[in-house]
Amino acid sequence: MSVRYTPATLIEFATALQVKAGVEADKARVVAEILVEGDLMGHTTHGLMLLPQYLAEAEKGGLTKTGQERVIADFPAAVSWDGNRLPGPWLTVRGLALAAERAKKNGTCTLMIRRSHHIACLAAYLRPIAEQGLMVILSCSDPSMSSVAPHGGRRKVYTPNPFAAAWPTAGYPVILDVSMSITTNGMISRCRNEKRPMPGKWLLDADGNPTDDPNVLFNEPPGTLLPMGGVDHGHKGYAFALLVEALTGGLAGFGRAEPGEGWGATIFIQVFDPAFFGGRKDFTRQTEFVADACRENPPRPGFERVRLPGESGLRRREKQLATGIELYAAILPSLEPWGKKFSVPMPAGS
Repeated sequence: MSVRYTPATLIEFATALQVKAGVEADKARVVAEILVEGDLMGHTTHGLMLLPQYLAEAEKGGLTKTGQERVIADFPAAVSWDGNRLPGPWLTVRGLALAAERAKKNGTCTLMIRRSHHIACLAAYLRPIAEQGLMVILSCSDPSMSSVAPHGGRRKVYTPNPFAAAWPTAGYPVILDVSMSITTNGMISRCRNEKRPMPGKWLLDADGNPTDDPNVLFNEPPGTLLPMGGVDHGHKGYAFALLVEALTGGLAGFGRAEPGEGWGATIFIQVFDPAFFGGRKDFTRQTEFVADACRENPPRPGFERVRLPGESGLRRREKQLATGIELYAAILPSLEPWGKKFSVPMPAGS
């Protein structure tokens, strides 16, 4: 029988580890909540699996443990921050809260954050915004790193560049979180660590040949990750990746043209209040009509039914809130050395 953990237990554990590493308690708590939310929704490569890397970054100084963001520009519906390499989840949660507040006053707000640290699972942030009746877009890139080749090329240029969004319907909100690469760096690392091939030929070796070998990304010369759409339709993921680069590095005025500072993120946040446009009631009437048309669509062979984006994650979240979180097998072993180092007891499951 699998061991399960209450979200509160995991949040307290993750918070305590970060505090021991010198991260301010309020920041540590928000980071812990976002990581656990990722695991609640089933995003197991972008939940607590990231915490050992965050702790290592805090130790070596790649992550700023104390302080505040610096405001670069502040207009009613357009805000820019320098994140000072503070914890990405803490900055993102604060940014979303401010953008939602401004959207309720002005109809929309766009907020840019340059020089943030890594922000984990984008989908983990969106449900609370959609539940306020708002529509949200969240995207990020890492200007100091690259792992994805442009369509037709064989040298890495940009990161997976996830694009996420959420909006309300009469039932579950729609939540999408899509990388502009065919898979994530986290999944490649997991397959490499577990000595198994990728599920498909999702990478290119250094000569540009498609392969399912996750090791090619770490060879010298390195291979690359294919854009979303793969060999055949990668032009689509490539185009959207360039859009993310413009939304993040372009609008922030800080990106790949600068010298790399280490693992991090440039973040694009945009929130809309439908009340300022066609009205909240009619917004939901439209989104629910389309959602119903999708849900009621007859499933093709191999599918039980048609689901909305994010529905599986939200149902998994509800179940795990009730029964406890079943963590991916590699997560707690990766945190045991940190627990011993900081004298923080490992979480008790049931």
